[in-house]
Amino acid sequence: MRILILGGDGYLGWPQALYLSNKGHEVAVFDNQTRRQFDLKHGFESLLPIRMLHRRVERWAELTGKTIKIYSGDTTQWDSLAGAFQDFLPEAVVHFAEQRAAPFSMIDREHAFYTQYNNVLGTLNVLYAIKEIVPDCHLVKLGTMGEYGTPNIDIEEGFIEINHKGRTDVLPFPKQPGSFYHLSKVHDSHNIQFACKIWGIRSTDLNQGIVYGADTYESVLDPDLATRFDYDQIYGTALNRFAIQAAIGYPLTVYGTGGQTRGYINIKDTVRCIELAIQSEPQAGEFRVFNQITEWFSINDVADKVVRVGNRMGLNVQCHSLANPRVEAENHYYNVVHTKLLDLGLEPHLLDDNEIEHMISLALANQDRIDRRMILPTVNWREAENDVKRVEEEFAN
Repeated sequence: MRILILGGDGYLGWPQALYLSNKGHEVAVFDNQTRRQFDLKHGFESLLPIRMLHRRVERWAELTGKTIKIYSGDTTQWDSLAGAFQDFLPEAVVHFAEQRAAPFSMIDREHAFYTQYNNVLGTLNVLYAIKEIVPDCHLVKLGTMGEYGTPNIDIEEGFIEINHKGRTDVLPFPKQPGSFYHLSKVHDSHNIQFACKIWGIRSTDLNQGIVYGADTYESVLDPDLATRFDYDQIYGTALNRFAIQAAIGYPLTVYGTGGQTRGYINIKDTVRCIELAIQSEPQAGEFRVFNQITEWFSINDVADKVVRVGNRMGLNVQCHSLANPRVEAENHYYNVVHTKLLDLGLEPHLLDDNEIEHMISLALANQDRIDRRMILPTVNWREAENDVKRVEEEFAN
């Protein structure tokens, strides 16, 4: 198939391009390099060195003989997006091209505005590109489990049957997003469902959990193929941050009580889930929702795993509790239905000690690239401005 990956230079987009190319598909990537520009502006850097996109594509071709086409552009700019669609004529589009961090969206007005402008309007352009250029194309869109929040009932896969005053209907599962980023994903879901209804577009909305893992079977073939390993307090997930902190003797930063529970998935399973979604194409006009997770843990669960593995490796790993900078329930019910991808054939890679040891080992091997100033949280959901000094004083106490 011809598969266009929007955001194909990112943490997930790049290994997805490698995976699908390796499977024999004709792959193109579309990216505007915004994530790299953020790093340059703020002095952030991936733990693992990542090559420029053109060098990545060249090295992949050298190793495998397979080509990946590159389109430079922005989803919010219609001409560049439509030009890529018209030239490549994709049969499936995988949409990763969104600002993906909740803390980024909560920094201030400017970052909240950019997140929703880029994500919501960019996705709206994608929907129009499909409608006007490739109406039979299948849109595979990365949503987030964060759309649901933490309700005191089981989280169903996208829809729930409601009985109300003697009448029954199947409706979208209630959304309780926890940041302006998560809100943008909710708006996306509504726009996509509406486009399927009125234009007959076919789409799969993947409500993905927290992705962990530093590599896939393709990205480890050569250092030039490495994907990002973010450990900063904006883009780095808890497991990534804890692995880094364990390696450099920095107490693990547990926000609040640590009871916050979320769904998790290995990056190797993420790229497989996308393939499964593409292979099981929905009907015209069908809007499908899959919960893309394999297991769930609390922050304390993750910290305990890192402590155990780190200490077994001879590291003196400790934890430190910080006042939670986010507005979220810290102790709550969490049970997620996630059967659709399993039914399609997903065989999960579950989080084990070997995976954690691998992540800590990568951190130990790249200690010279670790910047301690990137660890402490400076973005507070309740405040209009970052407060670095307050966080540092709290941690010191």
